[in-house]
Amino acid sequence: VNQVFESVAKKYDVMNDSMTLGIHRVWKDILMHKMNPCPGTLLLDVAGGTGDIAFRFINYVRSVRQRQLQRKLKHHQNLSWQEIFESYQKDEFNSLGDSQVVVCDINREMLKVGKQKAQHLGYSEGLSWVLGNAEELPFDDDKFDVYTIAFGIRNVTRIDLALQEAYRVLKPGGRFLCLEFSHVSNPLLSRLYDLYSFQVIPVLGEVIAGDWKSYQYLVESIRQFPPQEELKAMIEDAGFFKVDYENLNFGIVAIHSGFKL
Repeated sequence: VNQVFESVAKKYDVMNDSMTLGIHRVWKDILMHKMNPCPGTLLLDVAGGTGDIAFRFINYVRSVRQRQLQRKLKHHQNLSWQEIFESYQKDEFNSLGDSQVVVCDINREMLKVGKQKAQHLGYSEGLSWVLGNAEELPFDDDKFDVYTIAFGIRNVTRIDLALQEAYRVLKPGGRFLCLEFSHVSNPLLSRLYDLYSFQVIPVLGEVIAGDWKSYQYLVESIRQFPPQEELKAMIEDAGFFKVDYENLNFGIVAIHSGFKL
């Protein structure tokens, strides 16, 4: 698996856009809205090497902070221009309200791509990158408010261990969110999806990334991944409560959610 992602790291974003016709961006936006983080949230994004979830988190929290500041200033109509200016200046220095996101990935190449993207897009505040294994996270117990893993859990060798580690590093009251390719329930759509997956995606992989095998593996890994109800039961077995899932695009992907109580 490590070799697969090392070989596709540089073309990973382009391939995601090609394979999903850009819809993966919408799925990640939905995940962020479901999380609805507030300023001060400490997020661990596992298998998030390219930074897609991390950058969305930073944008989301910044916009929440901005709205909070605007509401605060509206309630103080008699403030001078100087006071308003100073409020905005202060907010500039703390635009995340002490929020932080830690991106943890097992693959150096993916982290490298993520760091380059962060630099290029101007993300630095409240963001850190850690090389680590989802099955043995290099973090203390009860540390994070939210744990996310987007399109990563199906590539973990022992899903049960990864889920136990997610539970361990979350604070009591913390939330687990998993976005992953899942199982389509509609038989006709399922056949069309299979046809696209096995006949088109490896060809795209060869054309765009020069790598047929890696994308053949990605397609097969989606098919072997546990269906929605089975993954839900695994998350509950790890100790999470209030576990549910939401199917997107007829179950092509699903968002699973659970809480550490």
